[in-house]
Amino acid sequence: MFSHVMLGARDLKAMVGFYDAVLAPLGLERDEVPDAAGPGGVIWYVPGRRWPQFAIRKPLDGRPATAGNGVQVSFAARDAETVAACWRAALAHGGRDEGRPGPRPRYAEDFHAAYCRDPEGNKLCFVHAGGMEGCALPLRGDD
Repeated sequence: MFSHVMLGARDLKAMVGFYDAVLAPLGLERDEVPDAAGPGGVIWYVPGRRWPQFAIRKPLDGRPATAGNGVQVSFAARDAETVAACWRAALAHGGRDEGRPGPRPRYAEDFHAAYCRDPEGNKLCFVHAGGMEGCALPLRGDD
């Protein structure tokens, strides 16, 4: 449904370190993108696929990046263990807890998620639920 999600970053180097750690359990790879219009962005993607992408960069307008009120970026995980691994990595690398890993039956019977804020206040969700198999990397041996 989405080609990419981009978040602004005030401290690009620190945010790259945070997202490298947090997105590693999802199997995402990082690439830096040069940009003639300003500071290049940094993207993470599923190996072997061009899309979708998650990206961060300093805002092009030169003003400081801010977290959006009511905005959340959600990452599909292959299983409940991966949800927990991403959440633990986030807390270990400067993220703030917004909801421990566990079932969220108010959304769906099989909805298992965890929530946090990145070091600059952006809200993140790591989720596993039925039908997400095409969104997340396969388990080893499944591909």
